[in-house]
Amino acid sequence: MKTEPTSSPTPHHNYPASDRLGRRDFLKKSLYTGAGLALSATPAAAAPPSKDLLPTRLLGRTKAKVTLLGLGTAPVGEGPIGLQEGIRIFGEALDRGINYVDTARIYGNAEEILGHLIPKRRDKLFLATKLSVHTAKDAERSLAESLRKLKTDHLDLLHIHSIGSKKLDRVLAPDGVLNYLIKQKEKGLIRFIGITGHNRPPNFLRMLQTKQIDVIMCVINYADRNIYDFESKVLPEARKQNVGCVAMKVYAGIKGGFRNHKKGYVGCATDPAYLPAALAYALDLKGVHLAVVGPYTVKQAIQNVEFARNYTPLSPDRKKQLLEHGTLLAKSLGPRYGPIK
Repeated sequence: MKTEPTSSPTPHHNYPASDRLGRRDFLKKSLYTGAGLALSATPAAAAPPSKDLLPTRLLGRTKAKVTLLGLGTAPVGEGPIGLQEGIRIFGEALDRGINYVDTARIYGNAEEILGHLIPKRRDKLFLATKLSVHTAKDAERSLAESLRKLKTDHLDLLHIHSIGSKKLDRVLAPDGVLNYLIKQKEKGLIRFIGITGHNRPPNFLRMLQTKQIDVIMCVINYADRNIYDFESKVLPEARKQNVGCVAMKVYAGIKGGFRNHKKGYVGCATDPAYLPAALAYALDLKGVHLAVVGPYTVKQAIQNVEFARNYTPLSPDRKKQLLEHGTLLAKSLGPRYGPIK
């Protein structure tokens, strides 16, 4: 699973003329009616952190108070970006009030970078990482390494990574990773159990049937609702169980999908004019508690925080226009994260 970088200004996509006009109209509305920050309002990297607190929500049945925006760490970790610059990027986001941190053992040096920031902030953070394994034996090794890298003695949330690509019979076996996580939760080494993934919504439903999943993290955006559609296939069951839901790929992911996951510089699939509305779409959904976005630069880290700080629900007209744009975008994106079923 990869969290996506926010984009810096990129050339216009080759959309039909009618959609380009819609984009310009959308941007004008954002500029003049306060629907969201326009790119001209992007803060400078040198701007000091705002004293205004980021809005928070309760993360479902965990009852943890988390910020609307979570810090994604894959683009920096897999960049790879050097240690000191990575510390600077993550530090800027945390200093601006983000309290939810999402990482994974397989995100390059992301956990190592975070290990330089977490100890002094640990009691203020909700820390989540991931295991990309099937068995308890492998999970034990992965968890030990994550704790060592992150320089912490416990995790708030431990996900089974990329559940859409896992062999669920193995995951659910007596010596599988889920039983291992249940035992670690009982011991207090982890507080909550989660699953993440980009594809195969039915796998999420099967895992939710165990009633052991506290949080899900899945692809939710204005374009992929036409492809993977976690919104209608998984979110209703998560709401029913009061499972926390973290939206990822809210900017429709990195251009080119997984093949570019170590090329954060290419930017995301969403046109810059739509970024605030794309974030708002995900946060507007009933049952979604926050969105995780992974910056690749300090500028992007600051921009994402300002988008979240200024978040307001989309008006019906703006939502309609965004979804129309998403339908067109989805045709060019396709099922780039793997099988739908």
